[in-house]
Amino acid sequence: MRRNRRVKIVATLGPASTNEETMRRLFEAGADVFRVNMSHATHDGLREVHGIVRKLETEFSRPIGILVDLQGPKLRIGKIESGTMRLTKGDIVSFVRREDVGGLGRVHLPHPEIFESVENGHMLLLDDGKLRLRVVESSDVRIDAEVLNSGLLGSRKGISLPDTVLPFGALTDKDRADIECANSIGVSWLALSFVQRPADIEEARKLSKNRSAIMAKIEKPTAIHFLKEIVELADGIMVARGDLGVEMPVEKVPGLQKQISRAARNAGKPVVVATQMLESMIYAPVPTRAEVSDVATAVFEGTDAVMLSAESAVGKFPVEAVATMDRIAIEVEHDPLHAAIIHAQRIDPQATGADAISAAARTVAETLDLAAIVCYTASGATALRAARERPQQPILALTPIPRTARKLSIVWGQHCVLADDPINLDDMVAKACRIAYEEGFAKAGQQVIVTAGVPLGKSGATNLLRIAEVDPTADDDP
Repeated sequence: MRRNRRVKIVATLGPASTNEETMRRLFEAGADVFRVNMSHATHDGLREVHGIVRKLETEFSRPIGILVDLQGPKLRIGKIESGTMRLTKGDIVSFVRREDVGGLGRVHLPHPEIFESVENGHMLLLDDGKLRLRVVESSDVRIDAEVLNSGLLGSRKGISLPDTVLPFGALTDKDRADIECANSIGVSWLALSFVQRPADIEEARKLSKNRSAIMAKIEKPTAIHFLKEIVELADGIMVARGDLGVEMPVEKVPGLQKQISRAARNAGKPVVVATQMLESMIYAPVPTRAEVSDVATAVFEGTDAVMLSAESAVGKFPVEAVATMDRIAIEVEHDPLHAAIIHAQRIDPQATGADAISAAARTVAETLDLAAIVCYTASGATALRAARERPQQPILALTPIPRTARKLSIVWGQHCVLADDPINLDDMVAKACRIAYEEGFAKAGQQVIVTAGVPLGKSGATNLLRIAEVDPTADDDP
């Protein structure tokens, strides 16, 4: 099962797709990673998904990633007596800590941390940004805010504070329990919601005990402020455009998407572009032209993965949505402009031996028009460095560790194969050539370039580069 594209596809599971037959069809249509949204999933549901994915891995002989998306802190107002209340532009609404039913210009806000942190002039966004208010006066027990646009406010609607740094981390007690469950079954990735500061990544890392890779979702203005530090600490980055577009002006989101993607690529970290990519396919069998262009833009940017949310979780056409995204990505990557755009965005290697080897491998492969770049990797670091170069040749990652292969399933250009560690250098080259031939990356007589770390099996020590000719009749047994 070899993909005809470099960018990966993440498909969110939900009522429309969480069953073995649909998940099989999703994988066949192009899904490389399955996302489980813990805002809606249970631990038993996560275990069920894990069991199905592992069964599909065996069936297709391909590593498949699981991305567990943690819910994070959910801030909501209290109950409103009549169910809704009308807010009129220019009115002053009072948010109070005392537990009371809202109404008549007063709203219960059951989050003491907000009262401790908000300042005059800060924005309050209600119901996914549909209602905007500005704080005019605040105290430990009351916040008065001016309504900036009229509308109806319902009970228990969400509240966002784009200007306020709240004094709590991105993990709740529920998230901690979800991490423990994810660790117990061995998921590939944990997506951390509502990251505000680098310390949020450190806490998640400590709880995960390095069993899962940590993906930071960038969806708050404070995360943009600490972007460099967050990218450095996280294993991957998600451009969570939905909440980012609520907490920041929507016209800023496209530029921020590029800024975040470039920062992640500079650091050699995989980046996922998410939210509303093919939104109309929740109800329609074909997307809009604008949605196609949106997906294409992400592929032209060289993003590692594009993600479907409601389209595959609750939509009427989950398999068609994945297949459509697959076709868009293939078409873009075959466009004559794609290689030029990717080349223009290429990043200079860092001053390390491993980066120099990876950059050299890409240069040699392209100059000699080799069939593939083959990476031996234990931790995934060698393969990540190869992907950072965005080479024209396909990347074949060989690892003996299933967790590493599943982690790399979200990384641009990676075709991962589980393979035993070679005994020596000759065995390493012979195995690389044989697997490249068997997986359809090279024909007899073609050449591949092999990168690895010596001594073999040592993590993060890429220091070897070899060119080898594929001979399917050769024996790679030591």
